[in-house]
Amino acid sequence: MSHAQSAAPAFPLMDTVLPVRPARIDRGSVERLKPGMVETLIDSGEADAILLSQRRALIADSGLWRTGALELRNALTAAGITASATIFLGRPLDSEGREGTPHVLFVLDEPLAPGSMGIPDSADWIGFREIATQLDELDTALFVESSAISNWHATHTHCPQCGHPTNIEAGGWVRRCPRDNSEHYPRTDPAIIVTVIGPDGRILLGGGGPADAKNFSTLAGFVEPGESLEQAVVREIFEEVGIRVTACQYLGSQSWPFPASLMLGFTATTDDVEARPDGVEVTRARWFTREELQSAVLDGEITISTRLSIARSLIEHWYGGIIEDLSK
Repeated sequence: MSHAQSAAPAFPLMDTVLPVRPARIDRGSVERLKPGMVETLIDSGEADAILLSQRRALIADSGLWRTGALELRNALTAAGITASATIFLGRPLDSEGREGTPHVLFVLDEPLAPGSMGIPDSADWIGFREIATQLDELDTALFVESSAISNWHATHTHCPQCGHPTNIEAGGWVRRCPRDNSEHYPRTDPAIIVTVIGPDGRILLGGGGPADAKNFSTLAGFVEPGESLEQAVVREIFEEVGIRVTACQYLGSQSWPFPASLMLGFTATTDDVEARPDGVEVTRARWFTREELQSAVLDGEITISTRLSIARSLIEHWYGGIIEDLSK
């Protein structure tokens, strides 16, 4: 018998992975390299502007409030207000790949009052989690992108090599140190998020906080320097619930810029049947069959992650369909 014939079978690949959502924005990675491109774009009068302040966006009529970038810049200048960053977000793409109006993000240290500078009286400054279920696909993409890039600017104002204040270049996507000429780029922290499946097909969900809390979700953790993604899955699951992973497979990802994470979704198998929460990050863990999970959610016994999150996508991937819940 050959080696190939005698080898143990590999962990079988799933028939499907999480669906890939097409990009809704062309970020113009070449275009933004032109010196002064943001100022030129604003001066052209062709760009729309959206506003972000203190991690909240200006919302009107359940969507991002937009105004002409030129008009907004002139109004801010007249009022003596300087944006902490002005960033080229890109051009929206429709379902056929056609480009729309370019968008520029103005990041303000303090939010403008509704009713001023052309802002509707009914507008409000709202965080992503509070408004996400009401946003369309494009506004969701713009809000997430805006949050990610503005969070990076807020925490990387100085050169990590010499401590000198850095200047914004490349349409807001590079910071350069004028002293040592080093370039610094936006960073993203990889984190794994995992559905753990037991030998009998049940799913293991867990949660932090009070031991009697109702919220349950997938297990997750940050990837450490020098680790592969798969090694991070094995380590985190064992550290958090004492479960030994036998195999794992990547399914999909989701940007989660709060402040700067990229959630990398996996499903993993184990031969273990007893979970031992570490009591720090995970205070409770529970196995569910499909029937038990659906019943517990509908009865209000537990809550699971919202459909905005990759955690819900991973859980429903295991479940094989939509899990009905009490949300409207």
